Amino acid sequence: MVKHISSGSPFEEQIGYSRAVVDDMYVHVAGTTGYDYSTMSMPETPLEQTVQCLKNIEQALQEAGSSLDKVVRTTYILPDRNDFEACWPALREAFSIAKPAATMFQAELMDSSMKIEIQVTALK
Repeated sequence: MVKHISSGSPFEEQIGYSRAVVDDMYVHVAGTTGYDYSTMSMPETPLEQTVQCLKNIEQALQEAGSSLDKVVRTTYILPDRNDFEACWPALREAFSIAKPAATMFQAELMDSSMKIEIQVTALK
C-alpha cells in the first residue's frame, strides 16, 4: 500500500508529484527547497535555506510516522558547490543520530533564489 503526502505546494499539482510517498518500509521525500510556506518567502542564505528545507522535510516525515533520525539516504543539490560548507552545521545537527548515506550534486535549480534542495529516504 502507498500513501501520498502533500505539503500544499502549488507545484505538486502543477507538476504532478507528492512531497512524500510512503510504502511498507520507507518514506521517500521529494527534493525539498527552503521555501517557507508560513511566510510565503525564500530565506536568503544557504544556511537559512537548509534549516527551512529540513523543517519542511521533518514535517513530511512526521506526517508519515517517521523522523529525521530514521533517514537512511539523502541527496543535496546546490547550484554553487562553494555554498555547501555553509550548510554543514544544520545538516550535522539534523542528521547527528541517523548519519545517512549522502551525495551532493552541483546543478541549477528551478529558481535562481534557491541555494539548496534536499531529498531524503527514511525508514517508516
